[in-house]
Amino acid sequence: MSAAVTAETKLIGHWIGGGTVRSDSGRRGPVYNPATGEQTGEVDFATVEEVDRAVQAAREAFPAWRSLSLSRRADLMFRVHQLVLAHREDLARLLTAEHGKVLSDALGEVQRGIEVIEYVCGIPTLLKGDYSEQASTGIDVYSIRQPLGVVAGITPFNFPAMVPMWMWAPALACGNTFVLKPSEKDPSASILTAELLKEAGVPDGVFNVVQGDKLAVDALLEHPDVAAISFVGSTPIARYVYENGTRAGKRVQALGGAKNHMIVLPDADIDMAADAAVSAGYGSAGERCMAVSVVVAVGDAADPLVDAIRKRLPKVKVGDGLDPSSEMGPLVTREHRDKVASYLESGREQGAKVVADGRETAPDGDGFFLGVSLLDDVTPEMDAYRDEIFGPVLSVVRVPTYDEALRLVNENPYGNGVALFTRDGGVARQFQFDVNVGMVGINVPIPVPVAYYSFGGWKSSLFGDRHIYGPEGIDFYTRTKAVTSRWPDPATSKVDLGFPQTR
Repeated sequence: MSAAVTAETKLIGHWIGGGTVRSDSGRRGPVYNPATGEQTGEVDFATVEEVDRAVQAAREAFPAWRSLSLSRRADLMFRVHQLVLAHREDLARLLTAEHGKVLSDALGEVQRGIEVIEYVCGIPTLLKGDYSEQASTGIDVYSIRQPLGVVAGITPFNFPAMVPMWMWAPALACGNTFVLKPSEKDPSASILTAELLKEAGVPDGVFNVVQGDKLAVDALLEHPDVAAISFVGSTPIARYVYENGTRAGKRVQALGGAKNHMIVLPDADIDMAADAAVSAGYGSAGERCMAVSVVVAVGDAADPLVDAIRKRLPKVKVGDGLDPSSEMGPLVTREHRDKVASYLESGREQGAKVVADGRETAPDGDGFFLGVSLLDDVTPEMDAYRDEIFGPVLSVVRVPTYDEALRLVNENPYGNGVALFTRDGGVARQFQFDVNVGMVGINVPIPVPVAYYSFGGWKSSLFGDRHIYGPEGIDFYTRTKAVTSRWPDPATSKVDLGFPQTR
């Protein structure tokens, strides 16, 4: 054990084959309470052998799980839904303790995950195939959806409960077995999830958790018994996961980073837009792939909008996520906080105006806090614009026209989310037609789709051809089999070496 570990430090292991497993690797990582800066836990890092053990547990559980009737599988998902709903505050408190987000935000995260579980409770309908009678004389053709086998999910620190639910809920409902590799920064939610699934009656081995770092990721990418990988994280790692997973013959969906713009036109409701910018820019301390990080102020909207945002910033209460009065918590690690804060200095050096410097308003103490920060007069050449900051730093870019704003979004290498604030329905309709981004909000700052649509971006925000959850999630975790069937009179059977006819 490291010197920082005490008798009170929580030790977090794996979940393999229906129970907790401690690692033999001797490698572990610290888990912190970001609000205090104190180490509260230590998480095991898996060996290649331990990853293989989890995959083999999933492989052994697969035949019985995929053979389970759809009605029984749906019944299990209903029970999972009820248990997760009953324990949503327990999950949320773990998120606040290890990620730092305020409790209300953590509860919101869990709820958005629960909505995907609700969606897949309808799995008997979602797995319906097609049927064509008499496609040719005496021949019927139909399609069926079947699971892939063992699938894996590699999930980020910023949504330790929701993003795994977006993966394991449709994967299990479709009949696959699952291995989760959560972030090592906030791993406890994964173990509570495993316990809830077991309590609901999900058979041992159907859901497994391996904690760890790059070694565990590579072991999953290379493992011959893993059929598919889902990933959410930064764009460089998403590209790495996609390239290495597909090279190993796996189906891969890898969701990467973002630089989400919020365009505000001169006819917009400025107060509404300012409220939205503050909510979407600083919620969860900006550690969201759908956070608004750039406000594009068009023409005469710029001065009143920046002024309205600036006036709202002192009212944002930054503090411990368990304090009911806190609206924004700390960042996940000290290193990440320092990196985010560095963009304030580089922004100033590169010509931006620092309207609000979060280093000056951060709460005292050893927590990983940065106050809400605002940069004005940002240009596309600046680091604050080009990089995914992933923190509570909002940039304002001023442009003269709608066309310039649209060009800015379409030329950006990322294409995750975008929002347009306007009162003009015609402009809004044209915008959603023209913009090259996967998720669009019209007077909605964070356009995360409901559970019966699918989530995902374009360009460098997605590697692979299927978005996560919703109908595309069902597509991703199944493969279609087409069956051509004939039940002829034996007396009509004959040898025919010609190409099969459909007439």
